[in-house]
Amino acid sequence: MRWERLTAPELKQLAVDGALPVLPIGSLEQHGPHLPVWTDSITAQEMALRAAAKARTKAVVMPPIWLGLSEHHLPYGGTISADYATFHGMIRCVCRSLRAIGFARLLVVNGHGGNIDPLAVSVRECAVEFAMPVVAITWPQAAPTEIGNILTTQSGVMHACEGETAIWLALDAAQVRHDLVPAPINTAPPPTGASRFYSFWERAAPTGVRGDARAATAAKGEAIFDAASTGIAAAMDNDALWTMPDDVWAAGRAFR
Repeated sequence: MRWERLTAPELKQLAVDGALPVLPIGSLEQHGPHLPVWTDSITAQEMALRAAAKARTKAVVMPPIWLGLSEHHLPYGGTISADYATFHGMIRCVCRSLRAIGFARLLVVNGHGGNIDPLAVSVRECAVEFAMPVVAITWPQAAPTEIGNILTTQSGVMHACEGETAIWLALDAAQVRHDLVPAPINTAPPPTGASRFYSFWERAAPTGVRGDARAATAAKGEAIFDAASTGIAAAMDNDALWTMPDDVWAAGRAFR
C-alpha cells in the first residue's frame, strides 16, 4: 500500500494488475504558533493511506509532495512556496513516470487550500496530455457535511483551526504546542463572485489562524479522519471517475 516500501518489480506487478496510484500533495507553510509547517502534507498522506485501507480498489500510496502554492502565507515565515509552472510540472512528471511504468490512472489527494484551483487545472491538462484519468480530491471536500457535524465552533475546516488541530491531536499530540494555541480570528471571507490575490496576513493577522483551535480534541480528529478517508475510498471505488478522457485534441475529433 506504501509505494516507498515496495520494490521495483513489485510496483511493476501492481501496474500490470491495474492498481490505482495515489499521490498525496500538501504544502510547507505556517500553521499558526501551535502547529508544525508540514501539517497539510502529513494530513494528505494519512488520509490517502486510510482511504486505501478501506477501498475495494487496490491502491498504492506515494510519499507526499510537500511543495504547494503557499505564497499567501509568506508574511509569517516558515513557508516555502512553488509557482504554478513548477507545481504543474511536478504533477506532470509524476503522470509521465506512471505512464512509463505502465500505470493508467492517478488519484491526487490534496491537503492544502491554496492548491485547489491550480490542481483543478493541472489534473485536467495531464488527463488530456497523457490519455489517462487523473482525479483530484481535497480531503475536507470528501465529506463536508460529516466534518461540519463533527466540529463545534465552525462549519468546516479552516486553517490551523479546530479541525486541523484535532487531526494533530489524533495523529501525534506531541506536535501541538498546547500552550500557544491562540484565541480565534474569524474575519469575513472575501466577496464571492470575484477573484484576486489576498495574502493570509490580510485575512488572519497576526496569528495566521482562522477558526478556534481551542475546541480541538483527539476524538474529533479521529472522527474527521474516518469521515474524510471513507469519502476518498468511495471515490477510489467509483467507476464513473475512472473512465478514459475524451481525446479532444485528436485530428478530426470534431468529425467523429
